[in-house]
Amino acid sequence: MLNINSLSISYGKIQVLWDLCLAIDEKEMVAVIGSNASGKTSLLNAISGLLTPSSGTVEFLGRRIDKMPAYLIARLGISHIPEGGGLFPDMKVCENLELGAYARAADGEKKETIQWVYDLFPALAARAGQLARTLSGGERQMLAIGRGLMSRPRLCMLDEPSYALSPLLVTEVFKAVRELRERGTTILLVEQDIKRALEMADRAYLLENGRFVLDGPRELFLQNDHVRKAYLGL
Repeated sequence: MLNINSLSISYGKIQVLWDLCLAIDEKEMVAVIGSNASGKTSLLNAISGLLTPSSGTVEFLGRRIDKMPAYLIARLGISHIPEGGGLFPDMKVCENLELGAYARAADGEKKETIQWVYDLFPALAARAGQLARTLSGGERQMLAIGRGLMSRPRLCMLDEPSYALSPLLVTEVFKAVRELRERGTTILLVEQDIKRALEMADRAYLLENGRFVLDGPRELFLQNDHVRKAYLGL
């Protein structure tokens, strides 16, 4: 579904990613793990069109997208849920969700899709008329994920869904992500809670200082001495 080849990204004269190669198959869940400032968010921004790579290619469903504007990439079926959610705080829950369907040509499916999101996140259905800023941290993250699903994406990219949440809310959010995966949505997960990410993902990539230093099935990561010591505290 997604193929990234020799991707490099620079901010002016400062290079942050070097020659990344990544592939994701349909209905697969792939995690990108690494420490802060390793380049994970820059990778997602390059896929969704928020950053233009300095070199390399990004292909989605066999079509090159690395020079396309972000709104066209969204229409192709990629949903990017940023760290912190990026909600509209003074709009209602239902209005935030409706905006998530803006990229879809088939607007007639909006009601059906909203119901699908409410089934996935019942707490949102109960708060449909509330302003987004009145929600709890976990509910805001659920709303961000729900809004990202309103376009019925083929690929859903989640950037730190557990950001700034209590352990109890983290468990709730990851339960929803797991259910989303079980419904057949392809997921690219960037997450600092590496233990949870590896428990859920089929495969993973370790990003350090802008380069992939390890990739493979989750069992490889769970058995790797460097990962166990540096990231899992084992």
